[in-house]
Amino acid sequence: MIYALDLIAVAVFAASGTLAAMAANMDPVGIFVLASVTAIGGGTIRDLLLGRHPIFWIKDPAPLFVIIGSAIFTVAWTQLLPVPQHALLTADALGLALFAITGAQIAEVKGCSPLVVILMGTLTGSGGGVIRDVLTARVPLLLRADIYASAAVAGIVVYLVLRAIPKLSQAAMVSGIAVVAITRLLAVAFDLSLPALGMPK
Repeated sequence: MIYALDLIAVAVFAASGTLAAMAANMDPVGIFVLASVTAIGGGTIRDLLLGRHPIFWIKDPAPLFVIIGSAIFTVAWTQLLPVPQHALLTADALGLALFAITGAQIAEVKGCSPLVVILMGTLTGSGGGVIRDVLTARVPLLLRADIYASAAVAGIVVYLVLRAIPKLSQAAMVSGIAVVAITRLLAVAFDLSLPALGMPK
């Protein structure tokens, strides 16, 4: 199940990278590069930190084919239909949710402590988006006051709590993904954000 969710997350994040590349007027090569780093950037960083070798997309090239397919589909879709206002943020929210929980699961299987599981899940979910935003000269969502990383943390905590309760452990993954996605989508829909903490004057 982790494998299937990983591929879905790759497709969704590749779509968000493609949309960002098109908004920045990149050529086809730029679109593929941005779609790729968005889709596999977070997982690559996670695998390097956890010592998982070979890295997941080198061991199995299926994610690369998914990226190509997702990018082509997204480009074709934007040429035929109007792009919804929040398409990029919605795709990013779904990718964040899927990757945050699958990343947390992978760290858990590696025997990491709960705190490291939360960190690895958050990094897996947000890492690709950070690279995408940096390459398109935008302040990464992770570093803004937006409810972004905090949504991932909340979902991973729910996942870990339910995993610790035998009768509810089967619902842990779906519940965690739902919490991340719903929290992030509500934040986008209602323009919710955390208070910014500046230096006192």
